[in-house]
Amino acid sequence: MQYSTSGRHILLDLWGVDFAILDDIRFLKENMIIAGNKCGANVLSVNYEKFNPNGVTVLILLSESHLSIHTYPEQGYAAIDCYTCGDKVNPEIAANYLIEIFQPKEIYMRNVARGNGDING
Repeated sequence: MQYSTSGRHILLDLWGVDFAILDDIRFLKENMIIAGNKCGANVLSVNYEKFNPNGVTVLILLSESHLSIHTYPEQGYAAIDCYTCGDKVNPEIAANYLIEIFQPKEIYMRNVARGNGDING
C-alpha cells in the first residue's frame, strides 16, 4: 500500500485565554483528545508535561500525524498545531473545537498544505 504525502497543517496562535485554562493539564489533555476524535483521527498516545511555575505542553500522537499545544498562562497565550495527513481527517474541525473551548480574545490561524513540494501552499 502506498500512502499519500499530502497533509494539512493548521497553526493557531491564541491570545487572551484565561490563565486557569492554560495551566490545567487535565483539562488540556482531555480536550486535545476530544479535538483529535472530533476531527476523525485515530489517537495513538498522549504525552504531556507540566512546567514550573506554570505552562503545559501536550502532544497527541495520531495515526494521521499529531496535535500539540504549548501554553504560556502568564501571557494568556497558546500555540497549537493540528497536522493531519491524507484526506480523511479534517484538522480544521480540531482547530475550531479548541478555539470554541479556549474562548481567546485574539486568533491567528494559518493553514498550510504539506507534502506537495511547495511549503507555501
